Amino acid sequence: MKQDDKSTRAEENIIPFIPDGDFYFTKGVEAFQKRKFDIAIKWLRKAIEAEPENLLYQCQLSIIYTEIGSYHLANQLLTEVLETSGGHYTDCYYLLANNYAHLGLLNDAKKHAESYLNKDPNGDLREDAEHLIELVTSDDQEEDEWEFEEEDELLVYQETVFYHMEHKAWDKALPLLEEMTVLFPEHANVRHDYAYALFFAGYEKDAVDMEEGLLEESPGSLHSHSNLAVFYHGWNQRKEFELHIHALKNVYPVHEQQKLRIAVTFAQTGFHEEAYARFRAIDEKQVKNHLSYYKWYSVAAYKLGKPSKALSIWEQGCRWHPVLAEEEGPWDAD
Repeated sequence: MKQDDKSTRAEENIIPFIPDGDFYFTKGVEAFQKRKFDIAIKWLRKAIEAEPENLLYQCQLSIIYTEIGSYHLANQLLTEVLETSGGHYTDCYYLLANNYAHLGLLNDAKKHAESYLNKDPNGDLREDAEHLIELVTSDDQEEDEWEFEEEDELLVYQETVFYHMEHKAWDKALPLLEEMTVLFPEHANVRHDYAYALFFAGYEKDAVDMEEGLLEESPGSLHSHSNLAVFYHGWNQRKEFELHIHALKNVYPVHEQQKLRIAVTFAQTGFHEEAYARFRAIDEKQVKNHLSYYKWYSVAAYKLGKPSKALSIWEQGCRWHPVLAEEEGPWDAD
C-alpha cells in the first residue's frame, strides 16, 4: 500500500472535535471555581450561544454576575429564564431574592423568597430562603412598611434609569425620569439626570435652560457644573464650558460616584490630563458596573499617548460590559 493511501485512510478515520455546550459550560464552571470571573463569563456565553435552549447555562452565568456585583445583569437573565420556563426553574426565585437583598430592595427580596417557598416548599434552598426572609423582616415592619415601599420603588427606578442611560437608551430613560420627578420631587439628582437625558435625546435647548435654572437654585451644584460643561462643549461654546470646567477643577469629592462624574466630564470635554489623574484616584471595584468608567478612562489614556494602557482598560471594560465592544474604541474617539 502506498504511503499516500495510508495517509488518506487515516484522515478519513479522524473524527473532528466540535465543542458543544457542555464543554464550554464545564470550562466556565472550572474558571468560576478558580475565581477567574472574566474567563468564566466568556466560556458561559459560548455555552449559551451553542445551546441557547439550555437554561441551566443562563442560571450559572447569572450566579457569576451576582458574584461580581452586576446584579442588574443577573436579574435580567433570571427573569428571562423564568419567563422561558414558565416558572419551572424555581431556584431562580431565590437567586432573584438574594440579588434584590444586595441592592437594598427588601420588599422585592422578601416577595421572591416567599415565591420560592410557595413553589418549592421542600427545595434545597428552603432554609436559605427562610433565613433571608428573617433578615429583611423587622418587628416594626407594619409601621415602617410604607417607608420601605417608597425606598424600594425609588431604587428600582434608579437601577433601571441607570441601565438605560449607561446604554444611551434616552427614549427609555426619559419617560421614567419624568415619572421620578413627580414621584420623588425631593431628589434633586433626578432632575439633573433628566436634563442630561433631554440633551442627548435632542432637546438641547430645554436641557440647558433646565440645568441653568437648577444652578441658580444651587450655585455650587457639582451636577449642574458637570452637565453644563458637557452641554456647552457640545455646542462649541468654549467660554461657557470652560467656566463650568474651572468650577470643577478644585473639587475633590469623597464618594467614588462623584469622583467618576468629574473624571468623565473632563474626558468628555477634552481635558484629558485632568481626567486621567481623576480616573487613577477612583477605586475600580466600586464603579465597575459603570460602562462610562472604562470608556472614558481609556479615551483619556489614549489621548495622553498611552495606547497600551488605553487598550488594557478598554478590554477590561469589554469583559464586564460586552456592549462596549460595539462602540468605537478610544483610538476613534473625537
